[in-house]
Amino acid sequence: MIAWLAAAAAQVSSPSPSPAPDASGAADPGVVVPTPTPTVTQVVVEAPVAGADGIKDAVAARSDAFGDIVNTMDSLALQVGSTRVSLWDMFVVLVVLGVVVTFAWLASKFARRLIARATRLDLTQRLLFDKMISLLIWGVAILFGIDILGIDLTAFAVFSGAFGLAIGFGLQKTFGNLIAGIILLMDKSIKPGDVIAITDQGGKYTFGQIRRIGIRAVSLTTRDQKEYLIPNENLMINQVENWSYSSRNVRIQVPVGISYKADIVKAEELMLEAAKSVKRVLELPPPTVWLDGYGESSVNFVIHCWITDPEEGVGNVRSEVLKKLWHLFQEHGIEIPFPQRDINLRGNEAFRELLDAMRGKEGNTRPEVND
Repeated sequence: MIAWLAAAAAQVSSPSPSPAPDASGAADPGVVVPTPTPTVTQVVVEAPVAGADGIKDAVAARSDAFGDIVNTMDSLALQVGSTRVSLWDMFVVLVVLGVVVTFAWLASKFARRLIARATRLDLTQRLLFDKMISLLIWGVAILFGIDILGIDLTAFAVFSGAFGLAIGFGLQKTFGNLIAGIILLMDKSIKPGDVIAITDQGGKYTFGQIRRIGIRAVSLTTRDQKEYLIPNENLMINQVENWSYSSRNVRIQVPVGISYKADIVKAEELMLEAAKSVKRVLELPPPTVWLDGYGESSVNFVIHCWITDPEEGVGNVRSEVLKKLWHLFQEHGIEIPFPQRDINLRGNEAFRELLDAMRGKEGNTRPEVND
């Protein structure tokens, strides 16, 4: 009985085949032609943020009120082809991005504090570990955020070629400066606290102290508190004069000229006394005085003195030595000569006539007497 009902239901539900027509156009009851079934085409809509759907279901399962809000935000969507982006998707992306950035910033700050407490590492090693750990934290945070969102990167395949090319050209110098900064810290050729001398594009020579080595540039502060931001790559490919690379001792040269009539032995003693009187001048190595040459109007000397704190400036040391030497020369009668020139005039007829005319003009000039 049950088998008969099943067969009857199948016969009613299934479409009855139509008989095939014969040669005359009439239907042949012996041949059955099946009726074609219409096909339905389904459009698959892709969601670039797959993780938003899971978060939506979790929120809707916990609260009906929040579920209605989430469904309303999800209904406001923009669909381009097979890709659908809703307001809820963008909201989830912003929230996850904020959480990831906050986590990475706090983790980098915590790691920086731990590295600062490592007393066995010097300043350069601490800065190097700080940068490498920060890059690692940010990289892991970005990958973690992509995994939470479930972003399908193939949805951006259309723009990946042009966008990647633009990013590559735009960040070429940035990554170059980043790698250059890491190399500078690894070989310790330039480190925070060093005093370096550089030449800018206009040929102006200046020096300053390195305050910070950043991801893109090195911060250099001069004596007049001007801060230069020099790209790390420039310090790699250009010549840099590092005054404190292997030793912090810097020699300063102070040129001095005295008269040919002065006692050079006494003058050398006074020069050494002036150099030793400056507080910043080192006792070891001691100051020295060299006879540099015989000038047109003076005997030229050079005072060599050493300092160990070039970041405090070198011009002020030279000024103090010269001011002290000025008073010592005045006390002991050592003359600092002025430039001297001897002029020889050749006598000729035109020159004599000029002199006679000048004498005659002077003789005819008499004061007028009024009666």
